[in-house]
Amino acid sequence: MYLRHHDGVCASSLARREGFGQATVGRIYSQFTERKARERLSTLCPQVLGIDEHTLHKGQRFATTFCDLKNHKVFDVSQGKSDYELKPYLERLQGRERVKVVCIDLSSAYRSLVRKWFPNAVVVADRFHAIRIVGIHLMRLARDLCTELGWNRSWLGLLRAKYENLSSQKKLELQKLLKAHPVLEPIYELKEKLCNLLRYKHQSKESCRHHVRELFKYIKQLKDSGLAPAMTLAKTLTEWSEEIGRMWRFTRNNGITEGFHRKMKLIQRRAYGFRSFNNYRLRVIAQCG
Repeated sequence: MYLRHHDGVCASSLARREGFGQATVGRIYSQFTERKARERLSTLCPQVLGIDEHTLHKGQRFATTFCDLKNHKVFDVSQGKSDYELKPYLERLQGRERVKVVCIDLSSAYRSLVRKWFPNAVVVADRFHAIRIVGIHLMRLARDLCTELGWNRSWLGLLRAKYENLSSQKKLELQKLLKAHPVLEPIYELKEKLCNLLRYKHQSKESCRHHVRELFKYIKQLKDSGLAPAMTLAKTLTEWSEEIGRMWRFTRNNGITEGFHRKMKLIQRRAYGFRSFNNYRLRVIAQCG
């Protein structure tokens, strides 16, 4: 009954077929889900882990997702995102010392948490967030240098998009924009070069050495500009250069975790929100774990 209900057979149809009430189906499903959740307390932590936060409601109540990136499933969900909030959960987490790789976004708080609680793990930057932060700071720089750009969504869309993904018509529009505003051209070229560099994966050690030299060349270019958004980006890339270097060698990323976050939002909407975090955790483990 648990498996059938989990596979999508609604409680009313299942109860009618088996000759039980809907409450009995719900109780059976809840009992098996709780058993599955209790197993997490004694199950060893995965060796390849993705960590990211998500919100539970508009009040910005945070929860942290621990995702098994190797097996593509959620290992567990814990309330909060700070070290103080996660400490009770991490203290009783079994097998923390066997974790080899932890993939996170460019969050200094999570990096400190990983170094403290997963002593044998290396931190890998998430590719999507590394590329995203480049786009954010360079678009901010473009708006500072070209006041006409402002929040023009069509122009910003052209500048943000990957050049290979633009249609022939969009490429012509981009060329006209860069010709009309020459100050945007070096920013766009730098954005394309940096993002293409960060997209590399499956790289050898020798290739990574070459990519690191390229990265620091761009960082120096950003620092020499003397402009606030460029210098902020240069500082961020410098602080995360080691984790970005591992990103070129590591094949997986937190896209798996972000996909589960989308599913968790659907779980929240179907339930019209959760008052009890434990009930939410049980539902996530049942459907995503």
